[in-house]
Formats: sequence, C-alpha cells, structure tokens
Amino acid sequence: MGFITTKDGTEIFYKDWGPKDAQAVVFHHGWPLSADDWDNQMMFFLEKGFRVIAHDRRGHGRSTQTDSGNEMDTYAADVIELAEKLDLRNAIHVGHSTGGGEVARYVARAKPGRVSKAVLIGAVPPIMVKSEKNPGGLPIEVFDGFRAALVANRAQFFRDVPAGPFYGYNRPDAQAFEGVIQNWWRQGMMGGAKAHYDCIKAFSETDFTEDLKQIEVPVLVMHGDDDQIVPYADSAPLAAKLLRNGTLKTYKGLPHGLCTTHPDVANPDLLAFFQS
Repeated sequence: MGFITTKDGTEIFYKDWGPKDAQAVVFHHGWPLSADDWDNQMMFFLEKGFRVIAHDRRGHGRSTQTDSGNEMDTYAADVIELAEKLDLRNAIHVGHSTGGGEVARYVARAKPGRVSKAVLIGAVPPIMVKSEKNPGGLPIEVFDGFRAALVANRAQFFRDVPAGPFYGYNRPDAQAFEGVIQNWWRQGMMGGAKAHYDCIKAFSETDFTEDLKQIEVPVLVMHGDDDQIVPYADSAPLAAKLLRNGTLKTYKGLPHGLCTTHPDVANPDLLAFFQS
C-alpha cells in the first residue's frame, strides 16, 4: 500500500497486493466509495494468483480531498500516472459504476500494451443524463436532488443510499446487512464533500460514446437488470453495442452493488473472462 503524487500535487492512495510479475487486475470503485469496496474481489483474485490493485479516486477515501480536478479527464490522467508508476503492462481494468466511466476513459487513452482487457460493472457509460440525444436517460433533476441531499445532510444521504436502492435492500423480501450499509457509509464519509459534489456531474453528464468506440481490447459489460442507480436499459446494452469487442452479460433481478450482494455469481464470471 502507498501513495503516488500526481503532477498537480494530489496524493492518490493505492493497494498493490500479490506477485509483482503476475497479471495485474486494477479495480476502480464507484461514487462515493473507495478501494475498500473491492475487498471481496481483491481477496478472491489474490488467491487465484493475480496481482490485485485498487486506488482511491482523488477526493475519495484516503486520497487528497481535492477541490479541483474532480472530472473524468483528470480521473483518467491520475490512472495513467498510477499505471506508469507501477509499470503496469497487459493489465485488466475493472470498473464499477462511476469507476466504469473512469475505466472507459482511461482504456481509450492508455498507451499501447498497458491494457489487455476491461470490465464495466453497473457502469455509467455511455451517458446517464437525459437529453435529446439520450431520451432514455435520467432527468437532470434526479442529479440535482443528489447534490441538494449531499449539501443538506451528507451523513444521512450516505446512509439512505445503501440502505435502499444501491443494494436493492428496498425490495420486498430483501435481506439487508447492517454491516454492508455501515461500510458504505464509512467509505463515503472518508472522502471530501466538494469532490463528491463535483463527481455527481462527472458520472451523470460525461458522454463516453467516443471512448467506447475507440477501445479495441475485449470488454465484458456486466449489469443487473434491477439496477436502481444506473438503469439497465440506458446503459449496458448501449455500451456493449458501441464497443468493438464487447460482451454483454445481464443478471436478472440483481442490484447495482451486485459485486457485494452476489460475489458468488460475479467472481466466477470475472475469472472466466480473465482466463479466456
């Protein structure tokens, strides 16, 4: 574990476990979480012999609570610096939610040889917000509501999201785990309010269409069809169609945070793709 310092002086925290000569899997977390959201997957793939890496996005977790650069171009630039620092070659990049957008932008810009495959899980591409070009998107008022809730009472907002739609705990007969809810809250509250506020615009209004078109490596697109955070119909199927070498895998009834609620389903599918 350690930090890199980016060109603008931001410290980015990262974990780097396993043999340094093994194939690297780099995990990119969702908003407003941290590298800790990947604990299950990190342990699973470490035991399978991979080198596993996860970082805290700027403004999140243990990284610098930046008041600037909280947008996708800079997020991707930070990953470029991390990949250079760790000299990652033929790495597999896995992104959940906002992290999926970060993966799309990074992989589209990565130097040749840096990336071998990518995975987008419950990811925000191509674009979330509704517009004339994206009539199936969510109205801007939804994201304005996120911003208002964050400013009014971030601590309560960060309790309500995991207790409800993020893990599908608001569904009838859902078994909610208080530890999972508290861990989401813990991760969120570690980060900076300004960075989290700015990131709402980054994950909702960034258009990843051209990034997806440029990616040449194989990409697995995984998405639950009961995702209440990033609605399925306006994300995964559209992203898969834009990719040159994309594969769509749909999970019936699974929520946004499926890697936490159903690692027994997600992890074997990830492993099969990594080994294919």
